Amino acid sequence: MAKTSDKAEQPADRGKARFVQMAKFQKGDFSLVPARVAATGPEEQSALPAALAFLEAVTAELDTALEIADPNPYLNMVIALLRAHLSGKIITATILIAASGVPYATGRRKLQHMLQSGLIEQRVRTRSGRSFSLHPTDRLMANWRQFADRIMRLSAETSGSTTSAEGDYYFGASYMPASQSIAPPQVLPEPLQIGGGLRVLVHGDPTFMVMENLKRQFEQIIGTNISQRAFSIDRLRLEALRNAERRFSKYDIIAVDLPWIGEFAEKGILLPLDECLDINRLDPPDFHTAGWMAAHWGGRAYGVPGQTTPELLFYRKDLFADEGLDTPDTTEKLIAAARHFHNPRRGRYGIAWNAARGTALGHQFLMTCADFGQPIVNLAPIAGGFDADTAKRKGIVPTIDTPLALDACDYLLQLLEYSPPDILSMSWYERVRPYASGKIPMAYGYTLLAPYFERDPASPANGNTGYLPHPAGPKGRPLAPVGGYVLGIPANLAPERRAAAVEALIAFTSPQAQKLYVLNGSRTAPRYSVGADPEVRAISSIFEAVDGMSLRDELQYWPRPPIPQITEIFEICGQEIHDMLRGVQSPRAALQSAQARAERVMK
Repeated sequence: MAKTSDKAEQPADRGKARFVQMAKFQKGDFSLVPARVAATGPEEQSALPAALAFLEAVTAELDTALEIADPNPYLNMVIALLRAHLSGKIITATILIAASGVPYATGRRKLQHMLQSGLIEQRVRTRSGRSFSLHPTDRLMANWRQFADRIMRLSAETSGSTTSAEGDYYFGASYMPASQSIAPPQVLPEPLQIGGGLRVLVHGDPTFMVMENLKRQFEQIIGTNISQRAFSIDRLRLEALRNAERRFSKYDIIAVDLPWIGEFAEKGILLPLDECLDINRLDPPDFHTAGWMAAHWGGRAYGVPGQTTPELLFYRKDLFADEGLDTPDTTEKLIAAARHFHNPRRGRYGIAWNAARGTALGHQFLMTCADFGQPIVNLAPIAGGFDADTAKRKGIVPTIDTPLALDACDYLLQLLEYSPPDILSMSWYERVRPYASGKIPMAYGYTLLAPYFERDPASPANGNTGYLPHPAGPKGRPLAPVGGYVLGIPANLAPERRAAAVEALIAFTSPQAQKLYVLNGSRTAPRYSVGADPEVRAISSIFEAVDGMSLRDELQYWPRPPIPQITEIFEICGQEIHDMLRGVQSPRAALQSAQARAERVMK
C-alpha cells in the first residue's frame, strides 16, 4: 500500500507543483526535482528530456489512477530509448523489452514493429554480428523533438498560464518556432572502422573538457572508442610538431590554435581539407566568417572550427549602472572606469588582463596594437581593418616599432596602474578568477572562460556581466579578436585511417554536436545556427552578443595573423613588453628591441 502523509495532497496543488517543478527543471534548477528525474544528465537545458520526465510522471499517475489501465509498450520503450540516447548509454533489445512493461513475447513483437516502421535502428556491436545496440532514427528524433515542444506548451496552457511561478519564463522553452531548434546528434549510419579507436589531441580548455565529459555519448555516435589527450597551449604545439616527425601520426585529429595555421600548413603538418573531403559537407556559410577564414592558408582550408572564441571585455553592468558610469567601449572610458573602481585598501582593483611574461602577454600586446589600428606585420588595409589573407605573400615584415604601437604601450602602462598586484604573473585563467569573485569590475577574456562566473550561482558577476568587443583607441575601431581552435587531420595519418577520421571530424563539428557542447557548459559557438538556437540563446547572452559582433564585422583574425613565425613573435613581444611593464626598459626601447628580433626571425 502506498505511504501517505498526514495531510492529503490535493490534485490541484499536486498539478501546480509539478508544473513549477518542470519549469525549474528546464532552467537547470533541480532543487524541487526528485532524484529519479534530476539524474538525467547535463542535457537539462533541452526541452526533450524535460518532456520525457513529464511523460514518465504523467503515465505513473495514470497507472495509479486507472487500476485497469494497460501499459503502453511503445511509449515506454521510446522513453527508455531516448533516455539512453541523450545520456550516451548503450541499450539493447533485452533492456528495451524489459522497459516496455508488458510480457516478454509481447514486448518483442512491439519492438519488431517499431524496427520495421523505421523508428528504431539496430547496429552490430561485436565482430560476430550476434549482438546489437538500438538507436532512435532521424525520423523518430524529429517527431519527438516537435512533440516535446508541443507537450510542454500544452501543459502550461491547460494549467491556465503560459508562464511559470517565477516571473515571465516561457514554459515552452522558446519564443521561436520549434523548427529552428537544433536536434541532438544522431548516430552515424555505420560505426567507424578504425583500429584501436579514435585518437584525438586537444587543448586543455573548458570546451575540450566538455567534449571529454561527453566522450561516452560521442563513442555511441561514431561507434568506436575515443582516446583524448589534452595539453596546455605551448605543450600542445610541441606535441603536434613532434607528432609530425613520426612516420605515421599518433593522432587521427588534432586541435590547432588559429594563429598556427600558417606554420602548420607551410610545414606540411596538416592535410588540406579539400584533399580528404567534400568541403560542402561542412556547410561553410554557417560558420562565423572570421573563424572560417582563419582556418585557411593560401586559399585552402586546413581545419574545421571546433571552437570560435573571441576575446571580449567582460564588465559588471550592475556596478557601472550603480556608479552612473558610461559603458567602457573606448580605451579612454575604460581607463576612467578602472581608475574609479580601483581601491587596493579595500581589496578592489580596476581590471585584469594577460600580463604574464611570454606567450600570454605576447597575445595581449598584439591585440592591443590592433585596438589602436596597428597590425603587427604590414598587412594590406581593407574596409574595416586589414586583410589577413595577404599574410602568405612575399614581402611581409614586422611593424612593431610604430607610433600606434607606442600608444598601445602607453595604454598597457595605464592598465598596469589599476591592476591587481600579481598582474605581471596573470595569464589566461588567472585574469578571470578575480572577476568571477567580485574583486574587479572588468577583465579581458575569451568567451570560453565565461563559465567561471556564468555557471557559478555564488559569483557576483553571474547574471550581471556585459560583453563588449575590445574598446577602441582614438584611431582604432571596436574589435573582437578571434581565438579558438580548429580540428584538423594530420598529413602523416595512415591512409587507411583517413576516411574514419574525416567522418569523426564532421560529427564533432556539426551544429548538433556544437549545441551539445553549449548545453553542457561550453561558451563557444562557431556556427550561426548554434548561436541562433533558442535553447542556446536562453542559456547565455554571450551568444547573441557574439553573433551581433560577427554581423557588424567586429570579429576579426588579423590582430594575430597566422604567419609561420607568429609563435616566435608572441614570445618576443611577451618578453620585451614584460620588461617594459617591470620598468626595466622604456616603451621606445622595448619596441625597438622587439622589432629587431622579429626581423631576424622573419628573415
